[in-house]
Amino acid sequence: MRSRHHAREIAFSTLYALDFNKELKIGYEFKDFSTISEEELTKIDDQTKLFARFLVVGTLEHLEEIDNLISQYSINRPIDKIDLIDRNILRISVFSLLYMKNVHQKVVITEAIRLSQEYSRQMNYKFINGILDSMQKELNDNTKNT
Repeated sequence: MRSRHHAREIAFSTLYALDFNKELKIGYEFKDFSTISEEELTKIDDQTKLFARFLVVGTLEHLEEIDNLISQYSINRPIDKIDLIDRNILRISVFSLLYMKNVHQKVVITEAIRLSQEYSRQMNYKFINGILDSMQKELNDNTKNT
């Protein structure tokens, strides 16, 4: 669905801006989409804004857990050394994998790859895909074993 992809773009750009400006910290309270002009915001439907807000707030609420998981799967690259774009695509994707059981894991990974191909360096989508695929497989194994 186009509005879901657009919502992911908004969430990603919001987290990216917060991270870039060194405002993205555990306990940060999200207030508004400061990366989008008022004019542009009025053109976005309510469902898209609602889903984008859900992604941002959820990611911020679980930031420590999400960053720890990314670090665990990104063995050769500490979280603070992951490119800002990739790090924030990973964050919303990991949040989705962990807390959005109504969205298929393959959709989450496909969307992450799509965002990476649109906004990141040419081959970085492979890095993102590798981390999310490994994480998804282990999450599925853990679910089967419980």
